[in-house]
Amino acid sequence: MGERKKRERINWNTLKKLGHYLAAERWYLLVAVCLAVAGNLLALAGPMLSGYAVDAISPGPGRVDFERVFYYAKWMIVCYGAAFVCSYSLAALMIHVSQRIVRRMRRDVFDHLMELPVGYFDTRTTGDVISRISYDIDTINGSLSHDAVQMMTTVITVVGALSMMVRISRQLVLVFAFTVPLSIFMTRQITRRTRPLFRVRSASLGELNGYAEEMVTGKETLAAYCREESTIRTFEEKNGEATKAGYRADYYGNIVGSCINFINNLSLTLISVFGALLYLGGFLTVGHISSFVLYSRKFSGPINEFANIIGELQSSLAAAERIFLLLDERAETADEALGVEVLDCRKGEVDFEQITFGYEPGRPVIRDLSLKAPSGALVAIVGPTGAGKTTLINLLMRFYDANQGRLLVDGRPVKSVSRASLRANFAMVLQDSWLFNGTVYENLAYGSKNATRADVKRAAQMAMADEFIEKLPQGYDTVLTEDGASLSKGQKQLLTIARAMLLDARILILDEATSNVDTETELQIQAAMRQLMQGKTCFVIAHRLSTIRNADTILVVDQGQIVEQGRHGEMMEKKGFYYRLYQAQFQI
Repeated sequence: MGERKKRERINWNTLKKLGHYLAAERWYLLVAVCLAVAGNLLALAGPMLSGYAVDAISPGPGRVDFERVFYYAKWMIVCYGAAFVCSYSLAALMIHVSQRIVRRMRRDVFDHLMELPVGYFDTRTTGDVISRISYDIDTINGSLSHDAVQMMTTVITVVGALSMMVRISRQLVLVFAFTVPLSIFMTRQITRRTRPLFRVRSASLGELNGYAEEMVTGKETLAAYCREESTIRTFEEKNGEATKAGYRADYYGNIVGSCINFINNLSLTLISVFGALLYLGGFLTVGHISSFVLYSRKFSGPINEFANIIGELQSSLAAAERIFLLLDERAETADEALGVEVLDCRKGEVDFEQITFGYEPGRPVIRDLSLKAPSGALVAIVGPTGAGKTTLINLLMRFYDANQGRLLVDGRPVKSVSRASLRANFAMVLQDSWLFNGTVYENLAYGSKNATRADVKRAAQMAMADEFIEKLPQGYDTVLTEDGASLSKGQKQLLTIARAMLLDARILILDEATSNVDTETELQIQAAMRQLMQGKTCFVIAHRLSTIRNADTILVVDQGQIVEQGRHGEMMEKKGFYYRLYQAQFQI
């Protein structure tokens, strides 16, 4: 019972949040309601006019008042024609409204994604996030443009048809006293069962999309390890689960329509029997019975249609719930709310003071770490996988905040300055190079607003990238697509290194920056960087220890603590942890 109330509360909150988006389009929706009312009232006049036309036909050959028949037929055409215009205008208007709403929803979701901390993306697959901003929002779009119209017309048609049936014969209306409650009961029971099924379907599709995106991204790796067959099997399993979840949701969602249709046919049978009895008793005319039957179809038809869209509504509600769960994720606290100042980094000094940090509560990755990187120093950070090397950079860039201790840049705690001003003083090159859809020049000048073409070319030359750039079809104006798919990994890495060189930053971070280049190029880059980093502080994270032998300070991190510190020669003489790491890389 507690879980049920929780789900109902979530659904209510979801509807309220959807209501905020609908409220912004209230004037359009008001016009839509007017069109729906006008169109349905005009359509409801048709059965009444049809009954009048039928009553113009008297028993016996040649006893037809054609003048009356054509008169009512004329007005039926007018009413149905006007109803068509209203219906068409309503559909077009709701498509416009739905597109406005989903555009604003996509914008809100994307803007919120930009405000979320890095930790959110570390715990979610890319495919799941993309699924929410594409598939889930598209599902809502379908419901707003189609299902919303159906719901409006259903209410108006049902109320109008019932009013006309009461006007024709209250006795025949009693037939619905049996069938309508039965329809409502069955719809409610099945809907209660389908609601969680549609949540499972949305979650399964999100997981499937995430896995597919991951495998497509890592196609080269799985091909190298001959993992195609196992990947296909895993995909088939996830695809089967998504298919099963979709089948169960759609099956129970569509069965409502069949059940309601059976009940409607049963009510039509009862109307035929009792209508005949009332005609024989002189209480009704044939025209009345004809009109009543048509109104009964108008009454039951929308109910049947409503039952058919229950599944779509449940699917949309589940999609909206996933979207609003994302929007409810706590955003990174804005700098303006903290009243922080702008960092004007002139020296590039970095101090870690007794830092303790863990990604999960009670499981620290770094424990009581202290280190000082003076201005202009080349600081290398080495250690086993999982020792906490990259975590130091995450803290330095304020992707995460330390649980305990202080991190200072130029003597100022990083929490006292804005994130934007802090990060503006860093140039960063990661293991995984990132290039966007644009020219080579635009990619290199990405973080440098005032960089000239000469500046870009100079940086490319220092990064040893100018030679292969000039060999591209349009040189620096060559458009890169699909994350630079036409380039080798080494070339892409050289471009990101050149991009970092172009930045006028006091601190440089290299996380396995030379992992994808050959040894000769690596040495050239190291020499160029030594020249570039005069007066700048540089943090280098490397597993290839041969690349950091000339570092001013080497920090050996193990289990979140600095176990050794010094220059290469000094620590090799000590034959400690660093010595064992170095020997392990070069032993045959």
